[in-house]
Amino acid sequence: MNIGQASAATGVSQRMIRHYEKIGLVPPPPRRESGYREYDQPDVNRLRFIANARDLGFPIEEIRELLSLWGDAGRASAEVKAMALARAHDLHTKAMALEAMRAALLDLAEHCHGDARPDCPILERLLQDSRLLT
Repeated sequence: MNIGQASAATGVSQRMIRHYEKIGLVPPPPRRESGYREYDQPDVNRLRFIANARDLGFPIEEIRELLSLWGDAGRASAEVKAMALARAHDLHTKAMALEAMRAALLDLAEHCHGDARPDCPILERLLQDSRLLT
């Protein structure tokens, strides 16, 4: 299949497929006489794997490691579990930080009249010396 078909089959854009090839996450596929890339089912499986790992928040280097573990029949599942738990912890930490930002914004908005007057407590608080999230 060509790159467009591989993209449609995996939901990975053609630009990202080329990027993944460039950085070595996907080996360069063979090319037809016309010069077009030719993808097969293992390539599609690899692209799906990468897309799903990205959807779960894994950074490229960890995806590289996951791909290595996926290809290693002698791997210990404990390694993969540890990576998943670490990613879940990182996401929890980020979610808590986002919730703190959301709460601070709602607090700022609550103190704003939101009318035609020019005075704005939100802008005044952003100018203050103290941090809003500490």
